[in-house]
Amino acid sequence: MIKKASILLWILLFVRILALPLFAAANKSISPETTIWFDAPANDFTESSPMGNGRLGAMMFGGVDGERIVLNESSVWSGSRQDADRPNAYKELPEIRRLLLEGKNPEAEALVNANFTCKGPGSGGGQYGCYQVLGNLHLNFLPDRTNAPATDYHRELNLDDAVTRISFNRGGVEFSREMFVSMPDEVMVLRLNANQSGRISFEVKLDRPERFQTVAEGHNGLLMTGQLDNGVNGKGVRYAARVRLLNRGGKVSIHENVLSVRQADQVILLITAATDYQGFAGRQAKDPEAVSFEDMKRASNKSYASLRRAHIADYRKFFRRVALHLGPDDLPASRKSTPERVKAFKSGLPDPALAALYFNFGRYLLISSSRPGGFPANLQGIWAEETSTPWTGDWHLDVNVEMNYWPAEVGNLSELTQPLFALVDSLQEPGTKTAREYYSARGWVAHVITNPWGFTSPGESASWGATTGGSAWLCQHLYDHYLFTLDRKFLQWAYPIIKGSAQFHADMLIEDPKHHWLVVAPAYSPENHFRMADGREAAISLGTTVHAQMLRYLFGACIEASKILGADEEFRKELTEKRTRLMPTPIGSDGRIMEWPEEYTEPDPHHRHISHLWGLYPGDEISPDTTPELAKAARKTLEARGDDGVGWSLAYKAVLWARLGDGNHAWAIVRHELNPVVTHEMNYDTGGGIYPNLFDASPPFQIDGNFGATAAIGEMLVQSQNGVIRLLPALPDDWREGQVSGLRARGGFEVSMRWNNGRLTTATIRSESGGTCRISYGGKTAELKIKKGRSITLNGLLK
Repeated sequence: MIKKASILLWILLFVRILALPLFAAANKSISPETTIWFDAPANDFTESSPMGNGRLGAMMFGGVDGERIVLNESSVWSGSRQDADRPNAYKELPEIRRLLLEGKNPEAEALVNANFTCKGPGSGGGQYGCYQVLGNLHLNFLPDRTNAPATDYHRELNLDDAVTRISFNRGGVEFSREMFVSMPDEVMVLRLNANQSGRISFEVKLDRPERFQTVAEGHNGLLMTGQLDNGVNGKGVRYAARVRLLNRGGKVSIHENVLSVRQADQVILLITAATDYQGFAGRQAKDPEAVSFEDMKRASNKSYASLRRAHIADYRKFFRRVALHLGPDDLPASRKSTPERVKAFKSGLPDPALAALYFNFGRYLLISSSRPGGFPANLQGIWAEETSTPWTGDWHLDVNVEMNYWPAEVGNLSELTQPLFALVDSLQEPGTKTAREYYSARGWVAHVITNPWGFTSPGESASWGATTGGSAWLCQHLYDHYLFTLDRKFLQWAYPIIKGSAQFHADMLIEDPKHHWLVVAPAYSPENHFRMADGREAAISLGTTVHAQMLRYLFGACIEASKILGADEEFRKELTEKRTRLMPTPIGSDGRIMEWPEEYTEPDPHHRHISHLWGLYPGDEISPDTTPELAKAARKTLEARGDDGVGWSLAYKAVLWARLGDGNHAWAIVRHELNPVVTHEMNYDTGGGIYPNLFDASPPFQIDGNFGATAAIGEMLVQSQNGVIRLLPALPDDWREGQVSGLRARGGFEVSMRWNNGRLTTATIRSESGGTCRISYGGKTAELKIKKGRSITLNGLLK
């Protein structure tokens, strides 16, 4: 007996020793282009691992003694519908315009603040509402009988399958957890394993900061319910969240609404949630308890393997459309944990695969936060841990929500724009009333901020909230979607929305007596202001560059769409005439593009917004090829603005430099955005960077910077504005070799390329619709005619 026991002991010890190098080898096999990993649990929200299916979201911290998982559901919004329009505000419009025509901008702004902002507190009020955390799932693990410390800790988010994994050794036991959020089954799934029987013991709690009640459900579940504040009588959106524990071995019990499991071999936790939000998107459930129960019932009847398999298949049909490889991926820096890797990159160690990882992370975040039928990604995607999310977690229309969708088309995620388009569609009805009340205008308007309750009124201050450009910018996404897909059915659906915005802005134009241009009045350049010759400052003006650029695009899109659809010939004539008279993009005496029609002094020359370069991106009227003087002026504008800024501003600058064909400068800005940040304090002056989990730091966390940087990397590799597909138009010197497949170009084309020593070696163009395209590379162009569903590989153009 003693001899047999000794042999068994040696076998167990040998297996234990073997397990250690096997784990280390697994670390070495991690893909540096698709894996975000840590060697410690998260101490903070911006160190945790985000997961989502577009509606449900989770942030996993990965603690050893206690696990916290932040839960989100995209329609957990406080507030309610309200009429925030000032009745008959349009009666003040003639006086506002008179003051602007007389050069009395501060007086006009005072009148706007007094009579032309929203009725009530606007975004600061309870009825406007706020995106909120759904709740927190807490797992408190019982002390290990050996009281041993955890070793070999590893936590990773795999972007290729959208699964978070955690593993560590404690007292000779290998513990592991695996979590994902399934779209096909509308469920969050967490599995806990150990390599020894009976070693899994923990307690489960479900809570949120306020307005909740948690009760036991059966012998193995918890149900949390509550109702958010609607800003009127406290009776807002109702929600329900459920947890069910499925164990193999061990014992499960519930005491005082705490779910306990003792000495299990394996545990699976299923989490479902729903709300009764009724509006433009979501599940339109009238009974969230019933809907979450049905989701739980379906998921509980499936095996873990089946749930996991369906999740991965659904996710990969989006993620694997595009693959990006940049240079060697086995460099010393790329083998480090993600936080250490980012620090090493900042210190100067080469790591081209980090750019590919950041690009892939942006695509991952969009797949995880924006799915057809749901809400569009908000300022934090779908991930929030507070009940007072920064800037209410809403949709800002003066760059932020648009930037969230910049990578969608070029990144081959076109379907994921549907939630944005549903939001735009929903703004027409309230926006028509707002247009009538404030401007006595046709069509519809949305100003700077909006929410699930159809808010289209101006914000609460003229300095930032009264610009009318939101609806025009949103419509750019509608027409650009058509340009990428050539989907005529979609264009038929989108045309009335585009037309309504064009009608509104056509009615907003008046003649500038000095230049005889047509300009928007009153007009604003988002969140910026100027100093007049008399030293006074104002934000309101007679026309702005960004308005003129947006309207040239909007009117042009409406004109072309009406031709394609054979509609509205008379309105087309009106737009054509007015478009020719719009204020041109002005160049100042210092060679820069002017933000306003006059050369005002800039109190903040390094302002975070760069709105007067809208015509360079996302617009298409400024180009080094077709408008070299404007492109030169845009370059000077960017140089004067500087390379610092908050996260999303850095991303915007990067994509603008890419459009100018300067890949090295674009990459320098992205490198700046990849600086490690730990603070959550707002900083409008320098700001920028990334948190340990690669969330963008505005700061605080704001997801638009992630999406903007993803778009910038895409624009460095392929551009397709103005009827030409440009291959590697802004390739940085640091990306000497690489390959990419699956990027999309306007005209219904898909692009795949390889390059070496900074030179393109192969390029394949596939046509989804059939047609002719012009390809440009290295100063050479070629015209290709490609049949639907066929591809052509280029040769002669590349020599």
